Amino acid sequence: QALSEIEGMGGRGSNLQEMRVRPLAKRSVDMHSFCNPSGFQRSPYLSARGNFANIFQGSTEEGYKAYHADKYDEDKNPNGIINFGTSENKLCFDLMSKRLTQADMNLMDPSLLQYPDWKGHMFLREEVARFLTYYCKAPAPLKAENVIVLNGCGSLFSALATVLCDPGEAVLIATPFYGGITQSVFLYGNVKLVYVYLDSKITGTSTRPFQLTVEKLEKALQDARAEGVTVRALILLNPQNPLGDIYSLSELRDYLEFAKRHELHVIVDEIYMLSVFDESATFHSVLGMDRLPDPQRTHVMWGITKDFAVSGIRFGTLYTENQDVANAVASLCYFHGVCGPVQYKVAQLLRDRGESVAPYWINQVYLRANHARLKAAHTYVTDELKTLGVPFLNRNAGFFVWIDFRKYLKTGTFEEELLLWKRFLDNKVLLSCGKAFECSEPGWFRIIFADKTHRLQLGMQRIRKVLEEREQEILAEEKEQPCQSDQDGKADSTDEVIFVSRHQDPTCASNSSLSDLIGLLRQQMRSSDWLQKNTAEQFA
Repeated sequence: QALSEIEGMGGRGSNLQEMRVRPLAKRSVDMHSFCNPSGFQRSPYLSARGNFANIFQGSTEEGYKAYHADKYDEDKNPNGIINFGTSENKLCFDLMSKRLTQADMNLMDPSLLQYPDWKGHMFLREEVARFLTYYCKAPAPLKAENVIVLNGCGSLFSALATVLCDPGEAVLIATPFYGGITQSVFLYGNVKLVYVYLDSKITGTSTRPFQLTVEKLEKALQDARAEGVTVRALILLNPQNPLGDIYSLSELRDYLEFAKRHELHVIVDEIYMLSVFDESATFHSVLGMDRLPDPQRTHVMWGITKDFAVSGIRFGTLYTENQDVANAVASLCYFHGVCGPVQYKVAQLLRDRGESVAPYWINQVYLRANHARLKAAHTYVTDELKTLGVPFLNRNAGFFVWIDFRKYLKTGTFEEELLLWKRFLDNKVLLSCGKAFECSEPGWFRIIFADKTHRLQLGMQRIRKVLEEREQEILAEEKEQPCQSDQDGKADSTDEVIFVSRHQDPTCASNSSLSDLIGLLRQQMRSSDWLQKNTAEQFA
């Protein structure tokens, strides 16, 4: 199993160097991609598992620590790090702080200070069931008995991986994906991840970059089985982090039918379901489907962290019709419970119905304002990227934009990607690089835009500075080595992703807006060496 590959760190003598050089194709989990064994010294106080946890890190963790040591503050630390790396909504503190401090939130009943049902207080589970019935557009009322409450979706991933898989077994997931899932299922439960690698090229049955298809799922599953890996489940992120994709009903049905054919559990993470901020995009919940192909193996999670802009409140909920799974997860809630007073506040938040059938404050006040603010922030950041001539996926869900910085990599390697990431950090702006999401192509980055205007403006200025400096360096290197092209062995990003709007074909200029076309022209001018080769002096 994966952990046994490095158990020598605990004093049992395995060869770490051998593990590091094994080809990626021969490992379901690329251990070295999220560990940093260089300079590591084994602790005599820790087990092999403890030593591995001690070195488990990546650019995400490194950047997060740097940010907390040097946070930007407009008054106290104006030269500090601006965090565009952590997926948090910082646009709605005014709305949430007002709602969470109203009088109805402050009940302190004796039962809230005692041990609850480990699945959660029934009053909260009933409220979650009603809330999900409404917002997921469930064809029939969802049942409170199928609801379980834990302290965040990370805990849910850990618990589900533990009860659905034995150590060394695996879960299928498409890359790029939110890297915290690796930590939840592998570091905690010793469950492997089998990657379904997606890329930006539109080939075969694909109609958009990084599109997940059943063919790709089938191939990854068969490859894993050929290596002797037992795959127990499939993880789907909808809306997808970091891409921002929203799966159509037909796509969801195809994925669930694939899982049923192979008797795989499906864990559907819908944590951003209410963060779809453009009316032109429609979210479809698995719980809203008329018929689930395999209800006993379909498990849906959601939480308030993202959609209600309260990442500091650890609350996640699981909906499953499988009572064996529910009871097994509930036994782990002893370690991952939510305290009584928080359960009460969340129930109050979700039941805010006013006079209408739907929650009044949520619909008429919070979601309306949140969506408008997200859309404005997204527009600002994407307009800046267009001005810079940087391609990106133009989606309308979540807090992030998936950006193509490949033209700023001279050789197109993950080592170069990491250097660019560190350069952003040295210039006091934290981004997330593609390797943190196990992206198969070096040069992609995720930027979080759900932030206040003054931080967005300053952060984008710092990003612009790094990119312009890097552009000049590449031009200077090309002049020194005129016979070599930075495009050798690397596809031009403009061939694959040009300000892709939702599921639009990126090569279809007729569907592009005028601003998109202007951005494309600017990008082509910046990436072309025609102006350098054809100067006025040469013409003379």
